[in-house]
Amino acid sequence: MGSALAMTAADLQGLVAHAGANDVLYEDPFLAGRPLSLRSACPRTYSPSTPVLLVHHGDLRNGADFRDCWLPLVDEAQLLAITLEFSATAYPGPEWYNLGNRLDTDGREKPRDEWTYGVPGRLFAALCTQEITTRRRYGVFGHSSGGQFVHRMISLGFREGVAAAATANAGTYAMPDLQIGFPYGLGGTHLDEAALRTLLAFRLTIFAGTADVDTTSPHFPNDAAAMRQGPTRFARAHAYVAAARDAAKRYGVPCAWAIIDVADVGHDGKQMSEAAAPILAAALHASEE
Repeated sequence: MGSALAMTAADLQGLVAHAGANDVLYEDPFLAGRPLSLRSACPRTYSPSTPVLLVHHGDLRNGADFRDCWLPLVDEAQLLAITLEFSATAYPGPEWYNLGNRLDTDGREKPRDEWTYGVPGRLFAALCTQEITTRRRYGVFGHSSGGQFVHRMISLGFREGVAAAATANAGTYAMPDLQIGFPYGLGGTHLDEAALRTLLAFRLTIFAGTADVDTTSPHFPNDAAAMRQGPTRFARAHAYVAAARDAAKRYGVPCAWAIIDVADVGHDGKQMSEAAAPILAAALHASEE
């Protein structure tokens, strides 16, 4: 893996070439031939000690738009925000993106290194190798399908080096329940009760727009399993956290998850980013103090 990371490291300097918007093409060492576009919002006072936030777009695969959401936020937040754009060409459908590329076409589990949930951690390792960052930990934020990606990534144990994780307005959730099969629960993922206790102790923040109640969009998951989680995205976010608190009570452990309602905001990545920015910035700046 080291040599592959070294091959991509020189390209990553472009992410901090100048303040504002930068774009770099990146290829994960375990997903050869499937490039990602990295789109950074670099603050004016960037230095290698600036905290890093990796941002995940929604179903439209519009990484540039999500980077642009963060451009007016990074100077005050003092964050280097990098959106990972998983194109529909290289990463087709939910199977390759928010569902993590876990299974092959026959339903067999692929090697863990090939899961797309491992990409953020390997990218951060490359940023460290390059000395683009000297931070030891990073943050992740995802909206809509990106919120699905982030919480499933965290749930399946891709937490090494993650100081702050936030999911916003996800359409469905992997409930912290080993009796419900993935992707709607964590059954069939090799997690056990000990792993679930560890997950519940991890600080995961769920942002829910109080006006995210439109069920007519073609991007709203309305299959039977999704509808069992609640009638709207707002309701599903609350059901997800309620399930976590119930599980924690059942196991006799504390639940570190938090839910934040964002008043009068619907399915809007820009406004949800604005709500999340100060909270994530505070957590990331404090993470290495």
